[in-house]
Amino acid sequence: MSARMQVRLWLWQRISAALLAPLVLIHLGTIIYAVHAGLSAAAILGRLHGNLWFGGFYALFVLACAVHAPIGVAKMAEEWLGWRGARVTSLAAVFALLLLAGGLRAVYGVVLS
Repeated sequence: MSARMQVRLWLWQRISAALLAPLVLIHLGTIIYAVHAGLSAAAILGRLHGNLWFGGFYALFVLACAVHAPIGVAKMAEEWLGWRGARVTSLAAVFALLLLAGGLRAVYGVVLS
């Protein structure tokens, strides 16, 4: 992998991390609020259904995760398993697509269906 590509991946991972930090804090705050309010799973799902703000929030969360995590997984495969080239690129791409598809499917299922 070229030095230029490594810099780009480093930059994308840092940008996604900067985005994920407040999203994770908001997500955890929402969980704490729901637990302290004594909300059931049905009540939570009822509040989220049709709420486009939450849908957009969690879609952004999924997109940031789908950028951030595969870059880290690829780097771990390079360092720990010694994988290089197309093998590590394919691993990262498949992982990104799984995160994206699964996450967006969950957002759709909770908010829109």
